[in-house]
Amino acid sequence: MEDEFLDPATITREVAVQIREWRVDEDFTWRSVARAATDLWGSEYGTNQIYGRDLCVAAAGVLGEDPDRDPWN
Repeated sequence: MEDEFLDPATITREVAVQIREWRVDEDFTWRSVARAATDLWGSEYGTNQIYGRDLCVAAAGVLGEDPDRDPWN
């Protein structure tokens, strides 16, 4: 059976809000965002910081924010 995981291309607004909370409110690193997402939703990428960055970029986009500006970065 293939593992299901959170694909940054398909995140919902609800998921985006959770990712933003981790990154912005809880000051998670990209690696920590990846770990939290993996723990909550499952992922083959585990704690890969590139995966965490991709999740933050996707979440910021869904929320109409710039991932390279405050409060994301």
